Amino acid sequence: MFPMEMQSIPGIYLWGIGIIKAIQTIKSPALTAMLIFITKFGTEKFYLPAVLFFFWWVDEKKGFRLGVLILLSAWINAFTKDIFKQPRPFNLDPSLGLAYEPTYGIPSGHAQFSLCFWVPVAAWVAEKKSGKERFFVWAAAIFFILLIGFTRLYLGLHFPTDLFAGWILGALIVFLMYATTPLFNKYMAGQTRVQNICAALAALAMISIYPTDRSLPALFLGFFLGYNIMKKDFPFSTHSELKGKGLFTMFFRCLIGFAGLVVVYVVLRLLLPGEGSLFSYVHLWGQASPFYELGRFIRYGLVGLWASAGAPMVFKRMGLSSAAKGEDSVR
Repeated sequence: MFPMEMQSIPGIYLWGIGIIKAIQTIKSPALTAMLIFITKFGTEKFYLPAVLFFFWWVDEKKGFRLGVLILLSAWINAFTKDIFKQPRPFNLDPSLGLAYEPTYGIPSGHAQFSLCFWVPVAAWVAEKKSGKERFFVWAAAIFFILLIGFTRLYLGLHFPTDLFAGWILGALIVFLMYATTPLFNKYMAGQTRVQNICAALAALAMISIYPTDRSLPALFLGFFLGYNIMKKDFPFSTHSELKGKGLFTMFFRCLIGFAGLVVVYVVLRLLLPGEGSLFSYVHLWGQASPFYELGRFIRYGLVGLWASAGAPMVFKRMGLSSAAKGEDSVR
């Protein structure tokens, strides 16, 4: 993808390659296998289900904020990668590649997502802890963020500068979330129609700026609209008041939520235009269908809608949740 002679490689890349080679002096098949497994916990494929787990089980308000944060972070990361189009270490020196990634390098999505997820979670958990416990919560979060970063260096998937860029961008996104929350609570709390219009405009802007990927804007819009529908029509709270049935309730929430997610995704993939459709043999409905991107947007939008509205509605009808306390602000 990026063939280069070593003599023509910029100095900053050579510096990074030197660090990676130094780290890889400890490599072994067992360590490589372990770090390949650990690094999977730094992708959006881990964090998006983790957000839903948080939303359905721990705290719906904080889960909503976390979901919006991770979706926007993933979109910003993909967009930024395509701007810089930077090679990965194994593109310049194939001997470094202990794993493979098809996308560009900077900023590291693993570094960015880890910070965007674990910093807010650590802050929320630490709120209810004493001094020593608070220290251990933050130490665990920082350790995991650094561990994910280390796996990327060891595997030859990122330069150190990729990690720094991911952490800086993630920190900026988290800072903006905390900085804008008071303004949201002051001017937007209770303004459901205005919130929905803003979410739709944001999704439209995301597609206009970066039309390569429609799935993240669709997920964002569906998740946002679904949350407001849920608050208005069937308020849902994770804090179950079903005495003695806490773990039972939580288990079935997640079972039903994720099962429904799979059903919505698979059924829509089979019905809507695209290579996976049952009707791909029909003219304008197959892989080259001009309606493919529209169908993909609808599919991911309804997945987001199920996550924040459909699943909570089912939880309430099955007696697996208690009513929310009528609080509109985002904490």
